[in-house]
Amino acid sequence: MLVSSSGGPGTLAGTFGACITAPHLLGPFVARPLDLARDGRKVIAAACLLYATALTAGVLAYGRAPALVSALLLAVAGTCGPLLTGGISSRLPAIAGPQLRTQRRAQGWDGATYGIGGTAGPSLVAALASWGSPTAAALALATAVGAAAVCVLLLPPAAPDRGGDRGKILKPGPTLMLMARTGHLRRTTYVTMTVALSVAALPVTAVHMTKILGVESGTAAVLTAAYGLGNLVGSVTVMVSPLTGDPDRLTRRLALCVVVGLGAVAMSHSFALSISAFALTGILNALFFAATLAARTEYAPPALQGQVFIWVAALKITSGSAGTALAGSLTGLDVRLPLLLGISGTTAAVLAATLEKRAGGRFCERPVSR
Repeated sequence: MLVSSSGGPGTLAGTFGACITAPHLLGPFVARPLDLARDGRKVIAAACLLYATALTAGVLAYGRAPALVSALLLAVAGTCGPLLTGGISSRLPAIAGPQLRTQRRAQGWDGATYGIGGTAGPSLVAALASWGSPTAAALALATAVGAAAVCVLLLPPAAPDRGGDRGKILKPGPTLMLMARTGHLRRTTYVTMTVALSVAALPVTAVHMTKILGVESGTAAVLTAAYGLGNLVGSVTVMVSPLTGDPDRLTRRLALCVVVGLGAVAMSHSFALSISAFALTGILNALFFAATLAARTEYAPPALQGQVFIWVAALKITSGSAGTALAGSLTGLDVRLPLLLGISGTTAAVLAATLEKRAGGRFCERPVSR
């Protein structure tokens, strides 16, 4: 909106957006300080302040300095993003305590924050931009992130779980290899990636489905809002009634439930049914997300929990971006083709994970001892 309102080219707007999102791929390389720190809250709080400062500077520099300056500042903000998402999620055990049921409920709360942010955030930005200006909306977001730094410091502290040995904290590459060798983490990661790729097609599909449903193109926002509301309902459900059982099994079963939701979207032939299908998929994806949080919490080595959370988050974001791009290129052939590919891919991933689990695999299958 900042670029569009000033008459800037769409390519520049896309570049600025990429500068915020693409650096999430660097998340694993900025996550190690979180596991090394005596107090991880301070690392996350510092990331909040740096994000707020860089975003503010990038917004204010636009139109006053070369666009490259704003792009670089936005990239700095984007690099902090993983610590503000997966980094905070990795603090859940310290907040919730050792009881499994309490941790599962906390994971529902965590999922709700993503649901609220994804649903209310864009609406709030649009409202602030219409009442004031896109610059004012961006500065309000930066202020909120700066205030979050104080909130992070109010979270319960957690002593580093490395027994005083900093050598236990692996570098990003070895951490990824450990995840690949550990069956539970490996399965959680690739199933999470395929589901992320699949559901990322929904916003693009919503726009193109309005044509075959015979409704105004603007009503695509109703479909995406239904998905967001469903996501929030699913998160609240986990808060009220936490998930039970083995996270590995839960992840696979709930991934298949997401497949059912995507199938309902693909088969819906009326606007009312499409709204219901989008909402159902949102609910099921929220339950799936809570299961993946449980898997990361219970299977990650305590000394590497921050890095594991952020590795999975970075790979998930990458898959989601690929899913959006893929959907954009395929909807011209058939509106439902991205959904069908997502259904096939997720089903194949769950089948592979199930067969791997039953076969025992060639790698370590046991959860990491705590």
